[in-house]
Amino acid sequence: MSEEQVRRRTGGRSARVRQAVLDATLQAMAEHGTDAVSIPAVARQAGVHETSVYRRWGTREHLVIDALLTYSQLQLAIPDTGTLREDLIAFAGSLSDYLNSPFGKALARSMATADDDQPLAESREQFWQERLDLARIMIDRAVARGEIPKDTDPALALEVLIAPLHFRVLLTRRPLDAHLAGRLVDVLLDGLIR
Repeated sequence: MSEEQVRRRTGGRSARVRQAVLDATLQAMAEHGTDAVSIPAVARQAGVHETSVYRRWGTREHLVIDALLTYSQLQLAIPDTGTLREDLIAFAGSLSDYLNSPFGKALARSMATADDDQPLAESREQFWQERLDLARIMIDRAVARGEIPKDTDPALALEVLIAPLHFRVLLTRRPLDAHLAGRLVDVLLDGLIR
């Protein structure tokens, strides 16, 4: 196989179909809420047969979680600036930008208002666990550099940082301004270093 053939096949139809289905899922969530996502409607919107969606994802909950994780990994990269403070400010800043966007706000509200049926509750738990597992590298690096105590709980530290951002978007509907990330990080670090 030539290099050109390999290059052409990278991603290929399977990657395009996957992306079309994930995009259709996110759009359905943003417009109608998580509970309204259905595999037949997503397949129709994506221009694929619904058996293709069932074969790849199995359930709507798996489809929703894959769409959210894929989108969040693209939109919310984990920074590596060399210091915990700057990493957390960059992370909180990108989360603020995401939550300030109409699409990000709609997705966050969709996940927050979704019914807590067993499969969806498990999907939500999986989503947050995977996001925390990815983001904890910032805390682990800071512990290794000696910036914060070794007994720091990475999940709790990240929850303390991101909870106020979600609180503002979902409950008080107050804006996320450019200075909020730095203020939140300073409060968090003050608590970790004590």
